[in-house]
Amino acid sequence: MNAVESIEDRRFRARIREWMAAHLTGEFEPLRHANGLGSPGYSAALAKRWEQKLAEGGWTGLSWPQAHGGRELPLTQQMIFHEEYVQCGGPGRLGHIGETLLAPTLMAYGTEALKNQFLPGILKGTDYWAQGYSEPGAGSDLAGVQTRAKQDPETGEWVIDGQKVWTSWAHESDWIFVLARSEPGSTRHKGLIFLLVPLKQSGVTLRPIRQITGESEFNEVFFDGARTASPCVLGEPGQGWAVAMYLLQCERGASTLGQQAHFQNELSTLIQMAQHNGAIQLPNIRQRLAKAILGLQTLRYHALRTCGDNAPPRASSISKYAWSNWRRTLGELAMDVLGPDGDVACDDANRTALQRLWLVSRADTIYAGSNEIQLNLMAERALLMPK
Repeated sequence: MNAVESIEDRRFRARIREWMAAHLTGEFEPLRHANGLGSPGYSAALAKRWEQKLAEGGWTGLSWPQAHGGRELPLTQQMIFHEEYVQCGGPGRLGHIGETLLAPTLMAYGTEALKNQFLPGILKGTDYWAQGYSEPGAGSDLAGVQTRAKQDPETGEWVIDGQKVWTSWAHESDWIFVLARSEPGSTRHKGLIFLLVPLKQSGVTLRPIRQITGESEFNEVFFDGARTASPCVLGEPGQGWAVAMYLLQCERGASTLGQQAHFQNELSTLIQMAQHNGAIQLPNIRQRLAKAILGLQTLRYHALRTCGDNAPPRASSISKYAWSNWRRTLGELAMDVLGPDGDVACDDANRTALQRLWLVSRADTIYAGSNEIQLNLMAERALLMPK
């Protein structure tokens, strides 16, 4: 990816700034720089109205084909949008899972009827999705899922029994895509099915999980005879693993640059705090801050070289391991910069943000594939080492 922007790209960046300045105001002002559920000022209802405002402005479906209502923008402009969105104070996206994960998978594996049913609501910001992958006994080792799905011989509906866990935003979502075992006796990657399941039904129970931050953006989801229509399957029954892996590949898209822009905001807040409280005068703190700055630049250039269809597979495999360890280290540095003040609750927004950074970053090297799983994947798939 060429890191030098064209004149048209710079104009596109300016248009994003102008639109954000004109619209992220008024009723949406409380959402500015609010990273997601649990952040000060973040209201799910307001965030959904913001998603619809983005859709009205043409800022959803940037990568989607025009045939499905998208803008089909070049990758460089997609990346520019995600960077500028965060830098302009754009809040965490409730529509992210539907728009950037499910939608491309639906386009690749769904029938025309399913595309017509689900894509318009995702694009307009009116329908929200959760991801039903992890289970109590199948977190990083996703192939161990035990949630079961069988077809009702009378109605043809799929009946789901089991449990999912760490399900982000399920309590604010309308639908959930579920990886389940549809062939009795099957193990590991075989015999799985990828289902689209409505959450608002009697067979689904949601229980919030209280996090170390005191928030509850995750949920346990229990399926007890939950049902979905017969056509609500992506790919063929028994071939769900391929669909699930395709969806996970969509996480490595242009939105990675938006994540790093958020990291830059956290790093800037940390530097300002070090300057304010004098910690910047400590040689060890200065050295660690410099290392954090260089590390974030490295992550950005790594993202630039791994975005797009020609990304080197070996390089792509280290992305999650690299950013999660960098941010966990940043959280530790935040507490060292705060010193004794890090243990005291107060009304200072910057101090609270850094305390929250430390708490939240503890989980970065665990969710979405723990460090241990990531190292196994790098060894087996990138370096072709034996299991």
